[in-house]
Amino acid sequence: MNNSKNVLRYMFGKGSIDGLGELLNEIESTSDYSVYFIDEFFKDSALIERLPLKNEDVVFFVQTEDEPKTEFIDAFKSRLEEQEKTLPKAIVAVGGGSTLDTGKAVANLLTNPGKAEDYQGWDLVKNPAVYKIGIPTISGTGAEASRTCVMTNSKTGLKLGMNSHYTIYDQLILDPDLTKTVPRDQYFYTGMDTYIHCIESLGGRYRNAVGDAFSHQAITLCKEVFGSDDMMSDENREKLMVASYLGGCAIANSFVGVVHPFSAGLSVVLETHHCIGNCMTMNAMEEFYPREYGEFFELAEKQGIRIPKGIAADLKEEMYRKLYDSTVIHEKPLANALGEEFKEVLSYNKVKEVFKRM
Repeated sequence: MNNSKNVLRYMFGKGSIDGLGELLNEIESTSDYSVYFIDEFFKDSALIERLPLKNEDVVFFVQTEDEPKTEFIDAFKSRLEEQEKTLPKAIVAVGGGSTLDTGKAVANLLTNPGKAEDYQGWDLVKNPAVYKIGIPTISGTGAEASRTCVMTNSKTGLKLGMNSHYTIYDQLILDPDLTKTVPRDQYFYTGMDTYIHCIESLGGRYRNAVGDAFSHQAITLCKEVFGSDDMMSDENREKLMVASYLGGCAIANSFVGVVHPFSAGLSVVLETHHCIGNCMTMNAMEEFYPREYGEFFELAEKQGIRIPKGIAADLKEEMYRKLYDSTVIHEKPLANALGEEFKEVLSYNKVKEVFKRM
């Protein structure tokens, strides 16, 4: 029996980011400073002027060329320790999935001993995290609502988050105006992350009525957005932001399936970014999700979006072995999709064949 948890509070609507200062003032704390993690894309943008930054605050601009790695999280913790600012009033993360996950991971690590790699898994975080506020600037990953923060351990090749109730954001600001500047291709790739992890949830063995309800509604909104003539209209950006939130709630109550483990393999071995990696993985998913496979590519065609193909078509055997190892290590989602004996389905040759089809 699971005791589920979702984000406690959220503000939604155009211009809602301007309410951040008031939210921070309402937090009862012995500290008078906050720690900001902001996507480096916004470093010289007008968005910075809208944040209620104070002299005593700490601001980190998060590079997003690489997805979060455990050593990055450890480095942020060390820098805060050096500045003697390890118990802020709040952590505020402004950006996409990588930045939001970074904020969650550091918030956990500031109140729990050890390194980030110590908490890769399920319910290993034992102490409540620092209060944290998430402000997504792109829609689709669901990082704003999920109970995990995905990180790659470069030493072990494990791509896995801190799956814990303590990882969930305490407060969200969902402002669709912040997604206006997202490039069209990235808007689609990231938005379809919601669609993908919801079809995986609905296609799995560990379903429940709550997760199903979140998933169905998120998929409906995704199809409305990407089946329309203007997927980035004001109305559709609002819809996609809601879909992303609902998708994150869905996955907090269930598991992903086949797509995400294969995408994780691409990420760990070939350094493919998560959302485009999911879309590339869909090239080889017809046998696992036949109806959704067709629907996915219909939506891509409708929006004139090209899904890259051939990334793993002709690699050395050593690389396929690494891809295999980085895929089948994700036991929970693969068991969700294929059963506890999933390795009988996903033999080395089968996994290699799937990667070649991408």
